[in-house]
Amino acid sequence: MRVRKLTLAAMALAAGLSLTACQNDDGTDQSATPPAASAPSSSDGGSGSAGSDQEGGTGSGGKTPNGSDATGGSGGSGGSGEDGKTAKCRTDELEITAIDATVGGDDRGTVAVDLKNGGGRDCTLEGYAGVDLKTNAGTLSAERTGQQAPTIVLADGDTVTFGITYPVNDTGGSGVRITGLVVTPPNETKSVTLDWPGAASLPVTDGSGTPVQVGPMGSAGQGG
Repeated sequence: MRVRKLTLAAMALAAGLSLTACQNDDGTDQSATPPAASAPSSSDGGSGSAGSDQEGGTGSGGKTPNGSDATGGSGGSGGSGEDGKTAKCRTDELEITAIDATVGGDDRGTVAVDLKNGGGRDCTLEGYAGVDLKTNAGTLSAERTGQQAPTIVLADGDTVTFGITYPVNDTGGSGVRITGLVVTPPNETKSVTLDWPGAASLPVTDGSGTPVQVGPMGSAGQGG
């Protein structure tokens, strides 16, 4: 009986060890199962997105649809906005003065009008100035001589001069009295009114006499 009890006890012990071993194996297999894949970190996701946006930006911003450089195209357009020309001279930038420039013995009187650039930049004068004489009989507009009018690029501080010619009143009468000179720079609408420095009057005519005329920019020598 004692031997049988020992045998049964040994069998029970072996069965317990076998069960423990199975549980350990199951636990070991279970712990070896890999965890579920984790989501990418926010830093990785941000880096990927930024790289994509940056490449997309370079592709669309760096090139125009025809493949040319966008920067070069924009720069060229901006540089040629004024066709490379110097801006015109404005009335407010010019110091305008007039002096008598009649040479003794001439059958016509001459007034020289100076336009000095005081605008702090180079500017352009092109064509004829508008010239009107104020008289006691109304306003008299000077006619253009018809000479070719060059384009004058006037540096800051420089002066250009044009001439006004008019008939001398040698009739002995009072004639048409001149009370002022109105000058409008080329391509401008703002005028400057000056004292008339020439002879006091013009001869009275029926319109068939010598007209008052204005020359283009540079048509007279420098004024005093």
